[in-house]
Amino acid sequence: MNKPIKTVGVCGAAGTMGAGIALVAARAGFRTISYDMKGDALERAAKQSAAFLDKSVARGKLDAAKRDAILGAMSHSTDIAALSDCDLVIEAVFEDLATKRDLMQRLDAVCADDTIFGSNTSTLSITQIASGSKLPGRVVGMHFCLPAQLMKLIEMSPGILTSDDTFQTAWEWTKTCGQIPVKTQDKPGFILNALLVPFNNDAIRAVEAGVASAADVDKAIKVGLGYKMGPLELIDLIGLDTQVRLCEAFYPITLDPRAATPPLLRRMVAAGLLGRKSGRGFFNYDGNAMFGA
Repeated sequence: MNKPIKTVGVCGAAGTMGAGIALVAARAGFRTISYDMKGDALERAAKQSAAFLDKSVARGKLDAAKRDAILGAMSHSTDIAALSDCDLVIEAVFEDLATKRDLMQRLDAVCADDTIFGSNTSTLSITQIASGSKLPGRVVGMHFCLPAQLMKLIEMSPGILTSDDTFQTAWEWTKTCGQIPVKTQDKPGFILNALLVPFNNDAIRAVEAGVASAADVDKAIKVGLGYKMGPLELIDLIGLDTQVRLCEAFYPITLDPRAATPPLLRRMVAAGLLGRKSGRGFFNYDGNAMFGA
């Protein structure tokens, strides 16, 4: 049996997804420990999170006492051993199977046997990630939507060996956080990315082919289809380099030509145009504030 979840760890917490997941957990009242190997990046993420909460107070969406409680529940460390007391650890490192499996082994070495390991992978197999742990039954897919601190949906995916208790405990935790879980199978891309990766690539190819500017492609999607965010704006938010990794993970599994990396995307990444985090992607940005701040 898994123990009740009181303390949550987030690995890869300096990234956009990790920082947002940490906010979700702390906002729900859980002690939250963010881990990343890069101390300067952790410090930057902590400042962005504080700025996001300050803006929520300024907008009247959060009172100052609640903001202080959330910040008080959050801590940061470059030492993975800081996660030893966690009841749930969610990994949000980049989309690479070897990296995620290695992390599972490192977590095995510091966490109790009844700690749940959640993976925020968006394209990789939960079963394959879980094979990096000595206890694959405790590993479950927990794919948060970007930006996690604003979006409610979580795709919950059991691997072949994920225990029923692990899945149910993690499922109930997401609802405690005010999120909306949906159960998916351990299939490439689950629901969202199976649809979004090819769709976003289509938008990139439309720009590359000269169909329309990035701004007009996004405007057409938002006005015509009712999307709150255009596909190119979304790619800028997740990072163009992340979109490349999604394609490289998704295409070999599906052999869907629409999932193959568009040449324009590779050229932009090579030029350092990574989206919001670099200040320029398909659009230009000022500052590095967390989305929604």
